[in-house]
Amino acid sequence: MQIDKLRGPTLDQLFNAILSLKDLEECYKFFDDLCTMGEIQSLAQRLEVARMLMEGFTYHRIEEDTGASTATISRVKRCINYGNDGYQMTLKRIHKDKKGE
Repeated sequence: MQIDKLRGPTLDQLFNAILSLKDLEECYKFFDDLCTMGEIQSLAQRLEVARMLMEGFTYHRIEEDTGASTATISRVKRCINYGNDGYQMTLKRIHKDKKGE
């Protein structure tokens, strides 16, 4: 499994740090210190691409709306189709949370 290639103490530390964040404000503070603005925007863009793919939008529309390259869109689609269901899991949870508000 591909996830096992990632595992290690430094990545565990990173993920545990993320899991320790209590709210959006703490996320903004932590990620502002951890990543460049470009890195944060790339992560956010990939998640938006995943949401749009899962909702059936075309590559053309996704490219227009997000500015993502077709290579990025293809990579995200490959993860959705053959990955570990991470996009599906998280997007389903945040959609559910928004409905509950």
